[in-house]
Amino acid sequence: MELRHLRYFVVVAEEQNVTRAAERLHVSQPPLSRQIRDLEEELGVALFQRTAKSLALTEAGKLFLGEARAILFQVDKAVEAVRVAARGERGRLRIGYAPSLTVGLLPRALRTFERECPGVRVALLDLSSEECLRRLAEKKIDLALTVEPTGRRKHGLVFEEVVRHPVCCAVGAGHPLARRRSLSLGRLRQERFMIYSRDEYPEYFEWMEGFFQAHRFKPVAVEEYDSATGLIAAVEAGRGVAIVPASLRSLAGPGVKLLPLTPKVVPLKVGALAVRPVSPLAARFIAALKDAAGD
Repeated sequence: MELRHLRYFVVVAEEQNVTRAAERLHVSQPPLSRQIRDLEEELGVALFQRTAKSLALTEAGKLFLGEARAILFQVDKAVEAVRVAARGERGRLRIGYAPSLTVGLLPRALRTFERECPGVRVALLDLSSEECLRRLAEKKIDLALTVEPTGRRKHGLVFEEVVRHPVCCAVGAGHPLARRRSLSLGRLRQERFMIYSRDEYPEYFEWMEGFFQAHRFKPVAVEEYDSATGLIAAVEAGRGVAIVPASLRSLAGPGVKLLPLTPKVVPLKVGALAVRPVSPLAARFIAALKDAAGD
């Protein structure tokens, strides 16, 4: 027995006429009659009472009609669910993100995504860049919003750039440099630097090493922090300065000033990181991120 047998039977039962049923199904009458007889033979019961001019369901046929409709309904429901999932309109999306990089972007992207895919449940996880990479590899998250990983760390992953953040220097509001509108790199040579930790933010740590090398810095001292809140607190307390993306301004508050650097430093690439091949849901969210970045 195949699904087409059930579909043919339901239409014939509804029309109570093979000719009309054949027209509705866009098949010829003889094969349709043969399919119905094959179904009856397989079941071992008569589904129709036949006369010269009409068909009528037997008691067994009436029972089978209800069951056939229920089966076809479930099949159609399953097909539609798969198609919806393939279009990225239902399911669950787990997203790891760095708040300091996405604080302005993420809420706008979520609003767009919710409008387009109301059937998708989104779980947000505040993670370091290292945690994002690890959980992607373990398939514990579907997407990560972070800086672009370097070299081998990007193996098997797809990075879609979404936005570039200018690089600034964060200083405490009470710091002597806070009165300036911008800072030359030369004025930072005697400062202590607050940076994200090597273990949790290896890309940032490597980027800072490159920064020091490119500008021939030998920092007086370096302190590592494993979160944006810790780094902000240290800067606000006057322990030192930090080289950070301008997006941190939304988290910093009045106790910290973000000053443009001169000459300008190459901006940070921030985007979406996903396991290859990118799932339909992840692709839909990346599109929402790009829309939000363009607002």
